[in-house]
Amino acid sequence: MRRSALLALLLLPLLGGCRYNLVPVIPRPVEFSLPARVTNAALVRDGQALVLRAVIEGQFEPGYLAVSWYDDARALGTDSVYLDASGREATFRLDAPEPGAYRATLSFGGTLLRQVELYEVQP
Repeated sequence: MRRSALLALLLLPLLGGCRYNLVPVIPRPVEFSLPARVTNAALVRDGQALVLRAVIEGQFEPGYLAVSWYDDARALGTDSVYLDASGREATFRLDAPEPGAYRATLSFGGTLLRQVELYEVQP
């Protein structure tokens, strides 16, 4: 009994080393917001017209989704549609009877989101 008590007294200072000397700092959570993004966009020909369908995902303030149309390097026109939380899909049409190397760029709030292409001829 005396021997175990003496052993406990000798080991008592070692038990103090089992506790933390420093409390680890836990950083605050990083706050961020992802921009709006185009998750699905397709440019197809429908008879004499080009049809662009796009779906916008993510958090965004209501605003205009704009499209700029190009045939190779020549600008053909622009269009826009108002999007909010209830309407996240947009469809644009452009009359284009001739085959060409068509491109359409989608932008939202002044930020370019996506470019889609339809090559019916070599650019």
